[in-house]
Amino acid sequence: MSNAHGMDTDCMTLTRFLISEQRKCEHATGALTILLNQLMTAVKAIASAVKRAGIANLYGIAGTANTSGDEQKKLDVLANDLFVNMLRSSGQAALLVSEEDEGVIEVEVANQGKYIVTFDPLDGSSNIDCLVSIGSIFGIYEKKSEGAPSDADALRPGHELVASGYALYGAGCMVVLTTGCGVNGFTLDPNLGDFVLTHPTMTIKERGKIYSINEGYALYWDEGMTKYIKSLKFPEDSKKAPYSARYIGSMVADVHRTILYGGIFLYPSNSKSPNGKLRLLYEGNPMAFIVEQAGGAASTGTGRILDVVPQKIHERVPVILGSKQDVADCLAALGQ
Repeated sequence: MSNAHGMDTDCMTLTRFLISEQRKCEHATGALTILLNQLMTAVKAIASAVKRAGIANLYGIAGTANTSGDEQKKLDVLANDLFVNMLRSSGQAALLVSEEDEGVIEVEVANQGKYIVTFDPLDGSSNIDCLVSIGSIFGIYEKKSEGAPSDADALRPGHELVASGYALYGAGCMVVLTTGCGVNGFTLDPNLGDFVLTHPTMTIKERGKIYSINEGYALYWDEGMTKYIKSLKFPEDSKKAPYSARYIGSMVADVHRTILYGGIFLYPSNSKSPNGKLRLLYEGNPMAFIVEQAGGAASTGTGRILDVVPQKIHERVPVILGSKQDVADCLAALGQ
């Protein structure tokens, strides 16, 4: 619905969307809605900081001081602080696992809620200086144990996630979210200062035409992976066009494109990194949950990512995800 000024007065904001989803669930308390809203506040603040990073010297080394004597913070340190502070003050989180912190962060007892949140506050941060798209990734579990939270509360397989999402900071800012009932995308409207539903019910094609992998590591691939990538570049059927190669090196951006256009994203195991490079708790699991909810597949190369039971909070996992048919072809080449 638009008024005389051409403004949509009936847009589906993320908060409104979450409330409508909450009403469908008879046991919902609204706690997850509050938690997600706090996360979105952190995302908006990071989006703002990313936009003005060059001017504000946020690319500099953490620990340098500006002219006022204030401590300057690198973007990834700032992003981590925003996530931690927003989640701590939400009253809904019990334990936090961040890529930036060696150990788990226990929320003060007075503010403790029932959720465990795992997150990479600024994924692809090595790309910041060259203005390539970066993002944030998060996963949310419900605490199952009684008493004080511990590492064990976070060491859970991804199929136990209650929600996961990612934010992409590029030309605009977009959040892609699942609470286990499909995948929806929301774009930050700078006029409203809120996220608006722009990509309802996102689904991945059964098969795509794009592959995304760091070919600089081809020397270290096993025979099956070498054979699979070769089959995409030099198809045996002369009538089939080769796949296009697209690799940004920022997981959020590469997976986002894979969801939108189909195809396959790979960060597999290799002789140099037998467990891959991506982290299970705050990269592999949240992304695998989103991809499966969008109708795609997500594998380690030997099994489902969401079935891996983590042994430590910063555990690595090989990642092969995207269109179902493409992932199946890859697994066949790997002998699975």
